[in-house]
Amino acid sequence: MAVVFISPKQKQRTFFVGTTIVFLLFLAVVFAGVFFSEPKESSFIPVFNKAKVSIDMSVFSSNQFKNLQPFTEMQRQYSYKAMTSANKIKTGIIFANSLEDAKKALEEAGLKVSEIEEVEVGRDNPFIPYY
Repeated sequence: MAVVFISPKQKQRTFFVGTTIVFLLFLAVVFAGVFFSEPKESSFIPVFNKAKVSIDMSVFSSNQFKNLQPFTEMQRQYSYKAMTSANKIKTGIIFANSLEDAKKALEEAGLKVSEIEEVEVGRDNPFIPYY
């Protein structure tokens, strides 16, 4: 039987100390390589090429541009309650540019307006489903 002078715990501690020393040396080499290196000189010279843009202003004097029509104003939505000539209550929605225009359109249709208000567009929470 062989006589062993080094205990297994001693072998294990020696292995871990050796591995730790090798790892720390590796980290020191990487640290030195990264932090003590200098950037390389480059022969790159930045060049700015000015864009060659020409704007043709003759478009504004063409007949096609002169005949353009402006966008119509977007109409608002109003809900109303009104009395018909047969004394029946009628409710509905009308589109008009203003509250006065909505009242005028309803009166021209033969309705006596009792209540009218603008409808809020959209929803409070746009992420909830419609169902």
